[in-house]
Amino acid sequence: MDPVTLQVMVGALRAACDEMGVVLVRSAHSANIKERRDASTGLFDAGGQMVMQAEHIPVHLGAMPAAVAAVLDEHHRPGDSWVLNDPYRGGTHLPDITVISPVFAGDEHVGFAASRAHHADVGGRIPGSMPADSTTLDEEGVVIEPRRLDDAAIRELAGRMRGPRQREADLRAQLAANRAGAARMTELVERHGLDAVREAMGATLDYAERRTRAAIEQLEDGEYQARDVLEAAEGDLELRLTASVDGDALTLDFSDSADQHDGNLNCPLAVTRSACYFAVRVLTDPDVPPCAGAYRPVEVIAPEGCLLNARPPHAVVAGNVETSSRVADLVLAAFGRALGQGTMNNLTLGNDDFTYYETLGGGQGACADGDGPTGVHVAMSNTLNTPIEALELEFPLRAIEYAVRRGSGGAGAHRGGDGVVREVEALDEMSYSLITARRRHPPPGAEGGEPGACGRNLVNGDELPAKAAGTLRPGDRLRIETPGGGGHGKA
Repeated sequence: MDPVTLQVMVGALRAACDEMGVVLVRSAHSANIKERRDASTGLFDAGGQMVMQAEHIPVHLGAMPAAVAAVLDEHHRPGDSWVLNDPYRGGTHLPDITVISPVFAGDEHVGFAASRAHHADVGGRIPGSMPADSTTLDEEGVVIEPRRLDDAAIRELAGRMRGPRQREADLRAQLAANRAGAARMTELVERHGLDAVREAMGATLDYAERRTRAAIEQLEDGEYQARDVLEAAEGDLELRLTASVDGDALTLDFSDSADQHDGNLNCPLAVTRSACYFAVRVLTDPDVPPCAGAYRPVEVIAPEGCLLNARPPHAVVAGNVETSSRVADLVLAAFGRALGQGTMNNLTLGNDDFTYYETLGGGQGACADGDGPTGVHVAMSNTLNTPIEALELEFPLRAIEYAVRRGSGGAGAHRGGDGVVREVEALDEMSYSLITARRRHPPPGAEGGEPGACGRNLVNGDELPAKAAGTLRPGDRLRIETPGGGGHGKA
């Protein structure tokens, strides 16, 4: 395919994914999707290869091909859709529900449109379905193995979750997003012909592979090492990485990492791969079309049964949000980068009447040529915050403080970005669950730069551990101070 036509097709596929995202955000009912935009969209070819994604949530997107693979061999018909959230059958953690719709042009199967959204509740032991202390998957919510999604399935699934009307509305928003993507793909077929569209998909994948290989070739051949820890309730869990650059190929080997454990920091392999793919894009060429072709030069090794390739029924809710962040940190650290906050600072609040979930931004690590950004969602999270106006309107909460945590970024020739402070007051009795990290071990700097400040969690001034759960009564205040990023170079 000639370069001009290829770029036109790449632009059309990217625009279709972006439109899917807009439809999903504007159709959804929960603040989690419509305000925070904790949702992602992508398009796949008929063989299940991701041909384009919107620039949404990294941990969603790199793992989404596993979800499409889980339904690839089913019998597909026009009008069908599939739904799943099982982390061991293509999901990430249970609140992330994926909806997949096959796309047809006449009788020809063209590909798939897929959307993944973090639902505010999917059942389980606590409101919000993000328990800090879960040990099995069933404690975390309703496990959806791949199944057809129709009106009856929507009602049945939503009926097993808190806030069923909102769950139903958000699932229908995902279906609407998929229909938008399918419409754009069929329009491309009508305009250019099926053979040309299939050729364009294949050419996009090959183009992304060539550019990624060219970028990897710019890295020096050899082995690079990194180690870091996860702050589990029972103590630190060590992760180790050996990264090997050989010409235009990169191997990321986590074989010496901790075994799966009895808590919820376990990762399905799809999530581990997703974190690796994100970090490789950062290290190589972020402008490469985000598709399966860009992943071809990268091999990820994580032995079955280790923390980064856990087996059922181990709990995984924190693996998706916190362990994925540490995996990305390891890859970046192996190549000498200062690290950002390395946590999503997950806060879940709720009772029988509402569920509220938030991830909080912090400091990004500095670079060799600039300071790190302040108060941003780092690495595997790419959401917005819930605006204070929306928070106070929709939930029994009062915002007490939301500010930059001045001076929390690491010193250096270039400073790390600062974290933020978020403090809320409960107006009703509610449960809380905190899944955070970098409370004991700060984000390290690079080339002599100082580490960023550790984060802190407090209730009424009393400090809590990184993983904590309890009850807030009216008037109680919960305060989160997020970590700063590491500095780069000696000051």
